[in-house]
Amino acid sequence: MSPVLSGVLQLLALVVALGLAYRPLGDHLARVYTSTRHLRVERWIYRAMGADPGAQMRGAAYLRAVLAFSAVSVLFLYLLQRLQGVLPGSLGFASISPDQAFNTAASFVANTNWQSYAGEQAMGHVVQTGGLAVQNFVSAAVGMAVAVALVRGFAASRTGELGNFWADLVRGTVRVLLPIAVVGALVLVACGAIQNFSGIHEVGRFTGGEQQWNGGAVASQEAIKVLGTNGGGYFNANSAHPFENPGGLSNLFEIFLILVIPFALTRAFGRMTGSVRQGYALLATMLVFWLGFSALMMWTESAHRGAAFELAGGAAEGKETRFGIGGSALFAVATTLTSTGAVNSFHSSFTGLGGGITLLGMQLGEIAPGGVGSGLYGMLIMALIAVFVAGLMVGRTPEYLGKKIGTREIKLAACYLLITPALVLGFTAAAVALPTPPRSVANPGAHGFSEILYAYTSGANNNGSAFAGLAADTPWFNTTIGLAMLLGRFLPMVFVLALAGSLAEQRPVPATSGTLPTHTPLFSGLLAAVVVVVAGLTYFPALALGPLAEGLAS
Repeated sequence: MSPVLSGVLQLLALVVALGLAYRPLGDHLARVYTSTRHLRVERWIYRAMGADPGAQMRGAAYLRAVLAFSAVSVLFLYLLQRLQGVLPGSLGFASISPDQAFNTAASFVANTNWQSYAGEQAMGHVVQTGGLAVQNFVSAAVGMAVAVALVRGFAASRTGELGNFWADLVRGTVRVLLPIAVVGALVLVACGAIQNFSGIHEVGRFTGGEQQWNGGAVASQEAIKVLGTNGGGYFNANSAHPFENPGGLSNLFEIFLILVIPFALTRAFGRMTGSVRQGYALLATMLVFWLGFSALMMWTESAHRGAAFELAGGAAEGKETRFGIGGSALFAVATTLTSTGAVNSFHSSFTGLGGGITLLGMQLGEIAPGGVGSGLYGMLIMALIAVFVAGLMVGRTPEYLGKKIGTREIKLAACYLLITPALVLGFTAAAVALPTPPRSVANPGAHGFSEILYAYTSGANNNGSAFAGLAADTPWFNTTIGLAMLLGRFLPMVFVLALAGSLAEQRPVPATSGTLPTHTPLFSGLLAAVVVVVAGLTYFPALALGPLAEGLAS
């Protein structure tokens, strides 16, 4: 079977599976975040935290809760890594160095899961399961909570209230992420992923030396890693490792887990705002980008010219034969259009244009469908920009879901859009201009620039994947990428929650004959055009220096 045909069949299978899950999961998400009932286990958690789940929070209080919880999470995970050498279950690994412990703590709390270490050679069972896997759950739940707060801002009428962060955090974890992750882990075990707490043992002798490997609770961490759009692998090879991703079926299932909640959140948005058609408009825009990027990636990786490429059936270097070009291309697109960052192939070995597609997917803002929670609120910000542009063209005050988009709302949306590019381009320029350790950039020219640009794009957009040709385990990259991850995660949340509070204080205005319909294909097309124009104007010069230059030269 040709790589293109294989990829198309897998893409169709994903579309069918996601379509079947869209409505029931979206309705479940809406019920979870609108219910007034608390489960018994949730009440136990609230008592342990000392939180009152019934207390309503305005934007500032909600933001303080998000930042306080995340700050404590960073500190806890940092200390856990620094104490690893004296903890049980460390497998004999030493404590993590201060700069790498900071980078990793920032990475997992920010839902980025950038890894500048080899998991199976650095992290013991306690850090992996008690630290990293826990953050995979709660960081994803934080993203969903912020998205739901923004949705409530659209739905509220002159209350200024956005719900309760602690209730949203616990419900998202207990009622959504945990049940699906348990089922996902069982499916992965059935597919061949490992789940144990074995120590280091010899698995064979090769070329005169012994090969050692350690086990771990891999399937359970793999499930939430992709479901929560986290991406941090138990092993250095991430989802290319057979213990994490054994074959073609598990690969397709992991792509499904990556996409299912971000797409379903558009249904929850429609249900919570009382207009399902608004959710379909956002879904249509997301689908256009996902399907278009998937088709482009399969074409660039399958149709590359050259004797070696033609003999292999495409650009097969860096791709696992058990997944093939089609499975690798679909995984790469899914993981960079969301904030997942998991990889089942070597992105640095993709064609020049293929690598550019992964970069552009992140630079769009990872909104198609984006990360768990962050994709929805990112797309809603772009929708506000789109109605503002349309309002300028027809000379009317822009409105969205009955809320007027005035000066304050546009300023907050503009700040949201500018913060990530400022981090990406600023840190990339500094890394290129300042002396970096000689061993960090092994590839000169356009590809080396692409590696640095990719690293900061991945960090600031909370993706976590890498070209992997960049040796990033240095004090400079650990510190600056760590800062990019924290600022890229929490500064946008500041603007999102401020915007949500501003919207919640408004009284909805009735639609008139001059109101722009925002549930039509025309608006979906306008929204897609605005996304492309904003990303193009922001990143095209940098892309021209890296992947475009490399792709045109090959």
